Amino acid sequence: MRILYITRSDSVHDQRFMAAMLEGGHEVHLLRLLRGDLPVPEGVKLLDWHGVDLPIRLFAGRTVNELRKLLRKVKPDLVHAGPLQDAAWLAAKAGAKPLLAMSWGFDLMRDLERSARDRQRARFALSKADGLIVDALCSGDKAAMLGFNPYRIVRFPWGVDLEAFNPQASREDGAALRRELGWEDNLVFLCLRSWEANYGVDVLAKAFVRASKADPRLRLLLLNDGSKREQILGILRRGKALDKVHLAGRVSNLELPKFYAAADVYVSPSHVDGSSVSLMEAMAMGLPSIVSDIPANKEWVQPGKQGCLFPDNDHKALARRLQNSAHTDLTQMGEAARVWAEHKADWNINKEILLDSYRHFGGQEVSKEA
Repeated sequence: MRILYITRSDSVHDQRFMAAMLEGGHEVHLLRLLRGDLPVPEGVKLLDWHGVDLPIRLFAGRTVNELRKLLRKVKPDLVHAGPLQDAAWLAAKAGAKPLLAMSWGFDLMRDLERSARDRQRARFALSKADGLIVDALCSGDKAAMLGFNPYRIVRFPWGVDLEAFNPQASREDGAALRRELGWEDNLVFLCLRSWEANYGVDVLAKAFVRASKADPRLRLLLLNDGSKREQILGILRRGKALDKVHLAGRVSNLELPKFYAAADVYVSPSHVDGSSVSLMEAMAMGLPSIVSDIPANKEWVQPGKQGCLFPDNDHKALARRLQNSAHTDLTQMGEAARVWAEHKADWNINKEILLDSYRHFGGQEVSKEA
């Protein structure tokens, strides 16, 4: 099948989706909405495209016409496009058929409330889509509320590589990092959410200041970066907790298992999410999790089993959860998290859901074996 894959730019997730398409024997054409000079995955055909700025202007006639020309040239058997308010909306305006729209979580769980234009564009994209891929039940519920047929919604939790994210394989590297930091006898928390408004890292910073004053043994591995950097560092600095935090910056995917293995508990204070891949990675690495009680997190963490929840945006409640971790059976929770990941987050199994959706919405019957 010839698939036209339309996305904003590129990410590790885009790379994995396209790799799955190629493994499935599909011919893949790539259109990145944004300008850039990113490497093209081997085997993928990058389309010549002028690029656009986001958000796309309301009357994007020239852009729509260019996409129509590309559709006539490529003649795809299926167009896979997302997020909804830009990539899928543009594909819908250009008359792409069959159109398999894809939600990236934030487009349905946050952007719908951002403006009337975002709601209108999501509705339009869904009205023209033949099918919709979501990564979480809550996103599917939102789409159904907008009038999309729930029988044409495919739930596709993206999943992780359970061999790459294996607690046994990374145990020594994690122990070495703890020794390097002098944290062998400390209780170590890990967060690698982006330092942007959606992800609540400032809430974690406030909580950690509070908790580490009550229990000086607590330590925090803080990865990533973002536009809230000065605010977050300011919170830690004023709270005299910066010396208990290791700022690792942005870390490659190959290095990530070492950081998970060095931690005792994973923390995600996100305000908005679909099925979080970093949460799946943490669970695969046998880490119990403390996560905000947003709908998508509740699909993965059962309180008292794989970890615990705290009220979203409540740093005092999060501080209590951090302190209580010292009196919790983290080993049992971590083992339960790994089992849950094996059951729900295996990329090698979940990617078949993606490939089945291509066969179904591209007009081919789904095989009985799939």
